Amino acid sequence: MKIGILGGTFDPLHFGHLRPAMEVQQQLELDEIWLMPNHIPPHKNSTHVSTDDRLAMAQAVCNEFPQLQLCAIEASRETPSYTVTTLTALKQQYPMHEFYFLMGMDSFLGLQSWYQWQSLFDLCHLVVCQRPGWTLSDEHPMQTVLAQQSAITAVESRPKTGGIFCVSITEQPFSSTQIRADISKGLSVDEALPTSVQLYIKQHRLYGSKA
Repeated sequence: MKIGILGGTFDPLHFGHLRPAMEVQQQLELDEIWLMPNHIPPHKNSTHVSTDDRLAMAQAVCNEFPQLQLCAIEASRETPSYTVTTLTALKQQYPMHEFYFLMGMDSFLGLQSWYQWQSLFDLCHLVVCQRPGWTLSDEHPMQTVLAQQSAITAVESRPKTGGIFCVSITEQPFSSTQIRADISKGLSVDEALPTSVQLYIKQHRLYGSKA
């Protein structure tokens, strides 16, 4: 199976995460998208709700959208969620799958700062979601990486890892910070959050919401 992986804090999970992932699934004809909540994100200090709550919201979304599946491998880990560690474990557990790791162009531009980033190409394909405002200049060191690894995707019998797919996605106006603020003020978040997430937040009074 061809599996897309979308990792993130998901605090909360919203359409700014989900719609680009679904667009990638359609464009690359992936079988499933796995939502992978982080437990201890390497670049963030903390979250606003518990790991259990973020897992429950992700599971609720998966129940609402059948093409999505929850992957709890990082949430159950007590150490930092380095991508290469996670993908190594997933490849060992699911050797038959072909993994596509989703990231924004902003993350790709900083990929060389990631822990053991070169090893990612032995474990998965990268899917770079191109957002407005982020470009890759000819002088950027990742330009060479992009050219080399993108060539793999043009081969008819391409390997199961090592490619880079650049996918144009529809810009989404949502951010977790703004959503949390709107919830605490009692403002509508209907356009930003799936129904299942809204219900969970209300039931558990998260982010200062009123039941």
